[in-house]
Amino acid sequence: MAGNVKVFMLMAALTALVMALGWMLGGSGGAVMALVISGGMNFFSYWNSDKMVLRQQGAVELSPQQGAELHAMTARLAERAQMPMPKLYLLPTQQPNAFATGRNPQNSAVAVTQGLLNHLSTEEIEGVIAHELAHIRHRDTLTMTVTATMAGAIAMMGNMMLFAGNREGRGGMIGGILAMILAPMAAMMVQMAISRAREYEADATGAQISGKPRALASALSRIAQAAGRSVNLPAEKNPAAAAMFIINPLHAMRADRLFTTHPPTEERIARLMAMDGTAPRDPAPAAGPSRIPRTGAAPRTPWGRG
Repeated sequence: MAGNVKVFMLMAALTALVMALGWMLGGSGGAVMALVISGGMNFFSYWNSDKMVLRQQGAVELSPQQGAELHAMTARLAERAQMPMPKLYLLPTQQPNAFATGRNPQNSAVAVTQGLLNHLSTEEIEGVIAHELAHIRHRDTLTMTVTATMAGAIAMMGNMMLFAGNREGRGGMIGGILAMILAPMAAMMVQMAISRAREYEADATGAQISGKPRALASALSRIAQAAGRSVNLPAEKNPAAAAMFIINPLHAMRADRLFTTHPPTEERIARLMAMDGTAPRDPAPAAGPSRIPRTGAAPRTPWGRG
């Protein structure tokens, strides 16, 4: 509940920032226009963001025949979470990771990487899938889409401020320069704060869905160790999408917490181990690779030809 209140307050802050920039550009009419434009952008994102991000990441949909065991695992977890079964997608990268997308539980998808299936145990994969189902059930995918769209609108208006001048005494050129620099930075910080809050909630709910917080903690540890080591990742072409993954695939080990899209992995693991009643100094049991059938040979999927 506290996390939801925090997210609501941060979303209100983004909305206020949009309207403030609109007011600086065109007075009260500009504030209303800015709100209308950002609403239109959000409406477009609501209907198209899932398709866009899956295409950008090079995801390939997995049919029940191609990924029978993964489909069975996801269906079992979705039933336990009392939510519809999402579509499943595969990302052809060896870095272990996963993300969820979709405007609502009825129109959702979970994408996993080839590396996740190659390097994690079955229980760890189950923990990751449960985490992504938690995002869908909480409608975090929609929340993050809206925040990303609003942050983009704020950046666009910040740039407009530099060239708009100040004919009505609302900051002038100096105000425009400050708005261009500070407004997008503030929006980015709010967006990242929302993302961090949603990750803690998804960890807790995912552990409840799977009933195995220790396995999810182990998965987070393994994914974090691999994050940032691979090259030519799809997320490199669209860094804004990095916040969608269970662990940021680009810089999981960054020390500057103010500008990170995810909470510190060690804190996430500690919270999960507390749910399991185990001391956080022993974050995960040793685990072998998943028993889900797979092969790394392209263009085959892990369970047969695509």
